[in-house]
Amino acid sequence: MARIAFLDDSFPFTGASLREGPLGGIQTATVMLAQTLAARGHRVAVHGMVAADEKVNGVLYRPLFTPWGEHYDLLIANCVAKLFAHAQGHRRALWLHGPARYMRKPRHLLPYLRFHPSLVFLGDYHRATWPHWIPPFNPALIPHGVGEPFTSTPALAAPPAPSALFLSNPRRHLDWVLDVWARFIHPAMPQAKLHVYAGRSNYGLRKDDKLEKALAHAEGYASMGVVLHDPLPKEALAGAMQNSRVMLYRGDEGETFCFAAAEAQAAGLPLVTAGLGSLCERVIDGQTGFIRQNPEAFAQAALRLLQDDLLWKEQHAAAQATRAALSWEAVAAAWEERFGLERP
Repeated sequence: MARIAFLDDSFPFTGASLREGPLGGIQTATVMLAQTLAARGHRVAVHGMVAADEKVNGVLYRPLFTPWGEHYDLLIANCVAKLFAHAQGHRRALWLHGPARYMRKPRHLLPYLRFHPSLVFLGDYHRATWPHWIPPFNPALIPHGVGEPFTSTPALAAPPAPSALFLSNPRRHLDWVLDVWARFIHPAMPQAKLHVYAGRSNYGLRKDDKLEKALAHAEGYASMGVVLHDPLPKEALAGAMQNSRVMLYRGDEGETFCFAAAEAQAAGLPLVTAGLGSLCERVIDGQTGFIRQNPEAFAQAALRLLQDDLLWKEQHAAAQATRAALSWEAVAAAWEERFGLERP
């Protein structure tokens, strides 16, 4: 059994947060890996922004800035190396969740050089964002996983009605998808719907003019079958995926894994993307969706999945088959192997 501590300074969350509402990708990954490692017999804590100790699904969530004095076998810091100052550990891993170019800033670089942690990237695209002149200490590539309820959605015998989903941050090229929809998809198939689950609640209470502008822009497409929704908790989101035929997302250079795409694929929802960022790593072109950079080709691929029942059934089954490779059990096992964490 290993003693493991995750370190996070974003906002308060626990394992219960997954059931209570939408949760960001970093926090989702932390909860899922922590509770999977706990279920595999390790003693796991998350030192975060909670006000008091709380144990959920075998994981102890406790305040980050309280000096506990406990020594861990492995410290896992989310994104920033300065967090290692708040806990003691034999080994350290800096878990990078977004593009790593921010590490050039002295406030991030100096703690990294001081604590000398091993680096954990999410994939090849993510690894390529590391500044070439900074030494990468013991780098590893371990993608995130996908869990319930997306890994237990049933295989559908009949295709859903012709509807598409957009599930990412609306600042990440929602305007591009809306333009493709208005120019090519809606005129060819006016009965189809595009459901946009991309509201404000995922991003806290801070004012964000770009987010507001993107959402206001989306509202202007209501006459073309575009329906704007608030983000959904995981259970409801899996249901929305089961009622749709395709996810439309251009991708973004800021995407180093993209939970929305991985979860959609696991639930059996084909994805049409331009492959920006890590999206080329989430789709098997021609099998679980299509990678099409040209707007008109993107639209034609989407129309095929909206109209061709046989193609949709083939890609629905192929997408659900991606579950095994991205299970959280497999991810936890990769962490154990990489950092020598022995199970009891």
